[in-house]
Amino acid sequence: MRLFVALALPSELRERVATLVGGIPGAKWVPPENYHLTLRFIGEIENWRAQEVDDALTAIRGNAFDLSLRGLGTFEKAGRIHALWVGVERNDAMTHLQGKVETALQRIGLPPERKRFSPHLTIARTERAPPEKVISFVQAHNLFRAEPVRVEYFTLFSSRLGKEASVYTPEVEYDLAVRAAA
Repeated sequence: MRLFVALALPSELRERVATLVGGIPGAKWVPPENYHLTLRFIGEIENWRAQEVDDALTAIRGNAFDLSLRGLGTFEKAGRIHALWVGVERNDAMTHLQGKVETALQRIGLPPERKRFSPHLTIARTERAPPEKVISFVQAHNLFRAEPVRVEYFTLFSSRLGKEASVYTPEVEYDLAVRAAA
């Protein structure tokens, strides 16, 4: 079972982000139904461990918060641009929630996340796109903004590889509104 913990996006926000799609030859665009903000990638685990993950996440207390999107950027690997993303403005409640997720998963024996938390929504894979096209796309759309949306839950997703794109299935939603931090 391949799992990750993320913030799902409401349809109006997915639609707003989807207006950016297109204009980069060779880019592989993420389908809007797959837009999410990863709090923690877990990866392949045994089915019995999935229950431990659920139990750990169920115990998390946090507060609802507003999520704001702002700007675009890229990730590079070995000097090549491999992903295009929409930025997510950091806020204390989101950072706190991500830290609680990380701590809860380490407590049940999962290894620590190696990458520093960098809130973003990946919108395209750009390994096959001309770098100058990706850079000019970012420059042309860097003033992108979306109205803030209220985040009231986080989700445990399963992921399986599909022909065109991965298929993400929400397995459990953890409601922040009824489990506010003390």
